[in-house]
Amino acid sequence: MLAPKLIAPPAETPVSLEEARRHCRIDADDGDAVLTALINAATSFLDGLSGVLGRCLINQGWRLSLSEWPTCGIVRLPFPDVSAATVKYYDVNNAEQPVPATLFERLEDELGAFIKFSDDFTYPAVFDGRSDGVQVDFTAGYGGSADAVPSSIRAAILLLVAHWYNNREASIDGQQSEIPFGASALISPFRRVGV
Repeated sequence: MLAPKLIAPPAETPVSLEEARRHCRIDADDGDAVLTALINAATSFLDGLSGVLGRCLINQGWRLSLSEWPTCGIVRLPFPDVSAATVKYYDVNNAEQPVPATLFERLEDELGAFIKFSDDFTYPAVFDGRSDGVQVDFTAGYGGSADAVPSSIRAAILLLVAHWYNNREASIDGQQSEIPFGASALISPFRRVGV
């Protein structure tokens, strides 16, 4: 299996520039570039494959590629909250072929989302020279807009942005500047650990 690949980034960030301005009590737009960078940094810290939450916040498209069909009939996806999925493969002639949606289910359990192929599905031969012979494209996230993201996560992003805006050094008075406790507490229920 290849590493999951982002193929369609989210359309917006979970927190707008205006919300960050209000939260940081900034009236002028002098700091917009810094605030935008901090919103993106806080979002990246929490979101997606490398984010500490282990999940996608706003809907985004991902691709999981395998060299062959799974022998167990299940493809485990790296995120929960998957709202759509398609499966395709490259046949022996290296031509892309879709798998009809009637031949697999998109399910979720305590470990996250997965694709389960129907017992009626006979796995066709896959082109031998491809490491991405079977591909699952899927949409993961709480929804298509910032409003769909839980308010606790959005509040944590605002806390991070304000903390980083006000403390632009790695340490404050000789002490390490870590994640504010409030932000850690807010995101804790949403973290996926041990998966």
